[in-house]
Amino acid sequence: MSSAAVAIAAPSASPQGPSASRAPWLLSAPAFTLFACLLLVPLALTAVLSFQVFDHATGVKNSFTLAHYAAVLTDDYYHGIFWRTLWISALTTLICVLVGAPEAYVLSRMRSPWRSILLLVVLAPLLVSVVVRAFGWSMLLGPEGVVNQAMRAVGLPSMRILYTEAAVVIALVHVMLPFMVIPVWTSLQKLDPGVEDAALSLQASHFTTLRRIIFPQVLPGILSGSLIVFGLSASAFAIPGLLGGRRLKMVATVVYDEYLHELNWPLGAAIALTLLLANLAIMLSYNRVLERSYKKSLG
Repeated sequence: MSSAAVAIAAPSASPQGPSASRAPWLLSAPAFTLFACLLLVPLALTAVLSFQVFDHATGVKNSFTLAHYAAVLTDDYYHGIFWRTLWISALTTLICVLVGAPEAYVLSRMRSPWRSILLLVVLAPLLVSVVVRAFGWSMLLGPEGVVNQAMRAVGLPSMRILYTEAAVVIALVHVMLPFMVIPVWTSLQKLDPGVEDAALSLQASHFTTLRRIIFPQVLPGILSGSLIVFGLSASAFAIPGLLGGRRLKMVATVVYDEYLHELNWPLGAAIALTLLLANLAIMLSYNRVLERSYKKSLG
């Protein structure tokens, strides 16, 4: 009886195999469809647009050309804009790491209610529009702003800060810092306090404990925060447009000019996709380097 029951039950279990293997795909199909409609389809249409011919008299023509990419890759004007965008983004990321990682460490060591208060201070800027914050920095850094007034009050000469790269970096650090603090703080929450206590009990200094115990384990948080900050800084538009002025252009402001001022949509699409590819190449390389360092430090 038992062998017959097994023989009867075995065929009935086989049809469930293919349906079970299709279940994850069917469950994820709505999310994937939404992802494709909101991201993949617009990217594909932008890529198609970047290869079309533009005529100043008649507009976009349905003809294939590589002239826009050739202009972006060979013109020194675009080289300077891309270089400015990438180094400002890298500098913003570096400052956010140097400021945000210690801030997250202090936040993780605080007790209630001070931890909640400091966390609210870190997250509060996210509740204010980027445009509003950019206008606020323009008033602070302007010729008659608070910064120059304070410098004149102590006998120092006024400085031209607004419409410079320094103003863009300052505002970007202010906007992007929460995106660095939160991932690092999340990584610190996963650490076992006993490991740090064990290192200190074995006569390791606080600096050695930070360098060899804590820092290697928070590298994933630093990596995540760095990728977010770099990507958002490289594609930022409001802050470079309001604090950089018309002469200090970054890639996002150039794309805006090509789309709305020059009406050269194919060239704007080519510039935007070139920035996307450059960001992907830099971020993937950075991810690979930090992952190797993380695996090496943890053995």
